[in-house]
Amino acid sequence: MVKSVNFVVLGKQDIVSEFGKKGTVTDLSLYDRKESDIIKTWVTPSGFPEKIQPLFQAINLAEYVIFYVDKLDKFTGEQIIALDSLKKDKGILSHTFDVDESKLDAMIKGTVVEKYLKVEPEKIKAEMDKLEPITNNDTPAMVVDHCFDVKGVGTVILGKVTNGTVKQYDNLKLYPLGIDVLIKSIQMHDDPVSESVCPARVGLAVKGAKPDEVSRGDIISAEGAVDIKTEIELDFQKSPFYKNDIAENQGCLVSVGLQIKAAKFSSISPLKLTFEKPIVCKKGQIAVILKPESTTIRILGSGSIQ
Repeated sequence: MVKSVNFVVLGKQDIVSEFGKKGTVTDLSLYDRKESDIIKTWVTPSGFPEKIQPLFQAINLAEYVIFYVDKLDKFTGEQIIALDSLKKDKGILSHTFDVDESKLDAMIKGTVVEKYLKVEPEKIKAEMDKLEPITNNDTPAMVVDHCFDVKGVGTVILGKVTNGTVKQYDNLKLYPLGIDVLIKSIQMHDDPVSESVCPARVGLAVKGAKPDEVSRGDIISAEGAVDIKTEIELDFQKSPFYKNDIAENQGCLVSVGLQIKAAKFSSISPLKLTFEKPIVCKKGQIAVILKPESTTIRILGSGSIQ
């Protein structure tokens, strides 16, 4: 059985070209390499720092973080806060020779990044190769990151198996629309396979959904495995770096998994958000509130869905 490991590369993103071969490139860039029975994938938020959204989507696609810091600015700060918000505590931290280590230590103090293994840049790859696949055996589910039409094949969906095992000829649902989809075929690293186990990156040829019905962040899973909501309540923690007030009916963007959806604050205490369009979620999942138009920090705060 082929195993999978997924990394997000933050900070100086161009280091990723040393690790794998370039694949899909949009506001997320994907690189991969197959080593014996393990497929390794690296994702970078190539649309960041211009946009904050790809940062959260890239982090949510990975089990492990490679954080190679080359400058200490507000965008490095945003990446640290993003990792801390999403509780991504498994990673490797390194920095270029011109970064002041004591200042970096002060920036990561009290965050999950403080727990990362600190290494010299030339040792990143060796330490990365020691990291083991992380899997689970829950109800099968996959999160979508790209979708397109392929001539002679039809709808092809790219994404990551987040739970369990997805098999060829499975009849599953595409959420939040609730469309029935049949998995016609599965590819991993351009090779056809009959099944793929979490956390595999896969390409699925599906029947039942057209590309314009599929969005990044959609979930393919067994019926009833996820919740579809237009309002959520959060166990909310405001970021100490976000200085503005929040008020009822104020608009924002909310990151849940790979979904980035527009919402309004329908209540402040307890904090409730009402969405323009339905979201797919699970109780306990982390939601992060974003203000892309903010000129300082664009991360307002976060909390688990109640």
